[in-house]
This record gives sequence, C-alpha cells and structure tokens, in this order.
Amino acid sequence: MALVTTKEMLLKAQEGKYAVGAFNVENMEMVMAVIEAAQELNSPVIMQTTPSTVKYAGLDYYLANVSAAAKEASVPVAIHLDHGSSFDLAMQALRKGYTSIMIDGSHSVFEENIDITKRVVDACKASLIPVEAELGKVGGKEDDLDGGCGGYTDPEEAKIFVEKTNVDSLAVAIGTAHGVYCGVPKLDLDRLSEIRKVVDIPLVLHGASGLSEEAIKESIKRGISKVNFATELRIAYTEGVKNYLKENPDAIDPKKYGSVAMEKVKEIVKSRMEMCGSINKA
Repeated sequence: MALVTTKEMLLKAQEGKYAVGAFNVENMEMVMAVIEAAQELNSPVIMQTTPSTVKYAGLDYYLANVSAAAKEASVPVAIHLDHGSSFDLAMQALRKGYTSIMIDGSHSVFEENIDITKRVVDACKASLIPVEAELGKVGGKEDDLDGGCGGYTDPEEAKIFVEKTNVDSLAVAIGTAHGVYCGVPKLDLDRLSEIRKVVDIPLVLHGASGLSEEAIKESIKRGISKVNFATELRIAYTEGVKNYLKENPDAIDPKKYGSVAMEKVKEIVKSRMEMCGSINKA
C-alpha cells in the first residue's frame, strides 16, 4: 500500500492502549529488515530519519527506499522526519513527501519552541501531514543531537504548549536519553501520568534503546503511543557485519554481510514491536 501518515496510526494506538514502534533507518538493508518484521507480525510501523542521516544521503534516497517497501507491504507504513532541526528542513521533508514531520524546538526557550512548532504545524496543515514536537529535553547524544543532561517536561507547560501549537503528538522528557545508557535509567513515570491528565494528544517516548521491557510497557500503560528506537538498531547492524567479517575475513560481497546484519536488526525490531503491543494491530 502507499505510505500513510502517522495521524490515524497513533490515534488508534492511543485508543487501543498500545504503541507504534518508530525505527531509525540508515540504509536500504535496515529498511528491508524493519518492513519484514512489520509484515511478519502484522504491525503498523514508522520509519524515520534524523538530520544527520538526511545529510548523509538526502531526503530523496530515504523516501524512495521506504516508499518502495511500503508499496509492497500489507501493513501501514509511515516515513517520519525525526528531530527536525529547522523550519527549512521540515519544509523540505514536507515537499519531498514525508508523511510525518517532527520539529524539535526543545533546545530553545519555551516561547521560541511554541513559535517554531506553530509555524511548522500551520505549514503542514494544508497537506494534512501531522507534526510531532518535543517539550523538555531528552538527554544524551545521538548523531549530531546533544541533549546534555536533559530537562524534564513540565505538565502545565505541556498543556499550554499543545493548546497554542495544535501539534499532533508530543515527545516528553521523563528521564530517557539518546544513545547508550551508562547505568539503569530511572524514569519519572508519575510525571508522565500527570502529563497524560492534561494533554489529550498521543505522547511519544524518545531514547527507548536500552530500556527494559517493563519500563516500556509501563510507559505505554501511562499514555505513550509512539516509541522511538535507534541506537540498538545501529548496534545490531554493526555487530552483524563485524561478526560475519571476523568469521569470513576474505568476504567481498556486501550482500553476504548485509543479509546477516539485516537479520540482527529484524530480530530487534520484532522484539520491540512485541513490547509495544502492536502485533496484529495493522
């Protein structure tokens, strides 16, 4: 089927009390692995690219890969700009055909975050493309994104932010971080519950790579409808390549080690879809 937006996908997840997994894809093999997992589990899926990924190959390349995968798929597939770093990049993704846009103004002060988010929402409205924003700041570093020590989302600010921007979904900061966790993260789940009480749109959890199954499921129970996974997919893909080349040092065919890496990614994706409760929700 053709690419779909994340609008209905996330509203259904919110109503059904499960979450849709959003997976960062870096190349064709990762796209293929994610779509195979979604097909086998009959799960809706979101594939996404960050600004640094877009810089590496361009919006057209990733859109073409995901569009080709979606065309042959029997499950809903969306392509999402993750952590859109500027109004211009968000508009480029919109014009190219991305079916979901994130504008990340969380590094700016509250009023500036509202302003840039509203501009993107207004620009995307005519095309019916949903917009995700972030309030508070997810810590850690992923790609060129440096959230430092992070900053928690204030529930009352979240209420005001959503009312003033009309954003479609909101990424909240409750103690997660991008990248690899050095220890066991402590999530402020009570804060998440308070945000859910005053905000009625789908909520998004970033920095889920490395979280326990219990933490992810409890976050979904308390209101998360979209969960982002990136770092562990990269680790799985890279380990697959490394292991194959270690065992086959004379290998020169990228398809050989690419296939092994794909299986590693697929395994991770399927386990995360199960955690999200999205199996047979397509």
